[in-house]
Amino acid sequence: QVQLVEFGGGLVQAGGSLRLSCAASGRTFSNYAMGWFRQAPGKERELAARISWSGSSTSYADSVKGRFTISRDNAKNMVYLQMNSLKPEDTAVYYCVAASAPYTYDLSGSNSAFWGQGTQVTVSS
Repeated sequence: QVQLVEFGGGLVQAGGSLRLSCAASGRTFSNYAMGWFRQAPGKERELAARISWSGSSTSYADSVKGRFTISRDNAKNMVYLQMNSLKPEDTAVYYCVAASAPYTYDLSGSNSAFWGQGTQVTVSS
């Protein structure tokens, strides 16, 4: 059973920074791509960032590009999201997500089978 636990959310002023962490357990972490989705009230869920199983490839939504950085530590079974220059529109619940199958970079739809409980990020103006 794959378990994902996020922490690090909170309240921050616009322009500030937060670092989200996700601890994974239950399978060989280094074989699976990981990502961070987010969902704001009344908005569609968005894949903010993803990272390949080795960490060699990353991609970002246009809305966070240049401000957010995803990384992972396969020795510790951890994935991180460093968020800088935060804006009020970054306010959302952020979910850590793991790919369903090994060596698959796609996290859309059923390709992201495992989700954490979510952590709230609130950016005040």
